Amino acid sequence: MSQPMALVTGGAGGMGLATVERLARDGFSVVMVDRDAALANQETQRLQALGLDVQCRVLDLTDETAVRDLIRTLPPISALVNNAGIFDERQFLEVTTADFRRAYEVNLIAVATLTQEVAKTMADGGRIVNIASRAYLGARNHPHYVASKAAVVGYTRASAMELAPRGILVNAIAPGLIDTPLLRSLSPERLAQQLALQPTGKAGLPQDIAQAVSFLVSPLTSFITGQVLFVDGGKSLGGSGS
Repeated sequence: MSQPMALVTGGAGGMGLATVERLARDGFSVVMVDRDAALANQETQRLQALGLDVQCRVLDLTDETAVRDLIRTLPPISALVNNAGIFDERQFLEVTTADFRRAYEVNLIAVATLTQEVAKTMADGGRIVNIASRAYLGARNHPHYVASKAAVVGYTRASAMELAPRGILVNAIAPGLIDTPLLRSLSPERLAQQLALQPTGKAGLPQDIAQAVSFLVSPLTSFITGQVLFVDGGKSLGGSGS
């Protein structure tokens, strides 16, 4: 019996890479999709050396033709993790229509395009997990990002309803402050501000997100769909946005 196949976008670093490794250890044959060819190949070789079934594809997910061509070359996907996304900070009055369009193009439209293509061949009972963000509840300095991630949540709920008759479960994960290269690029002062808003007083790890994905794509998890799982150290409980 062949291994079930999982596809993880933005899989060469951070939360995506942790998810690729976790799903491979869970027994999936994993396709890592990323734009960074050097990093994707490097991490794929590292994971293969550990005996894990991982392959990579270099792809710009906003290229709809390339996305369709990719899915045509693969066996049916059992678990899709839409992790790839972009983030940048802008003062509220400085955000342009181009900023909004770019955020939606990458964070929502690329997710919808890939999900539709995968769903065409996904077997009944498949799993789809979209990585949203705790910020969709509201946050300062990136309204275009907040809006795009709120749209991901809406799309998750809509697609969950559409695909439920086929037993395909669609859920979202809303990460909070996670220890990634983006977080480590903050100034000490900005980082301290962010940590001060955390009820737990610390950032999460990429493996925390990978664990949540593993739970949602497990065949043992069979009655959860259209939901948002917050993995945010309690930040969604309240407090001022950042």
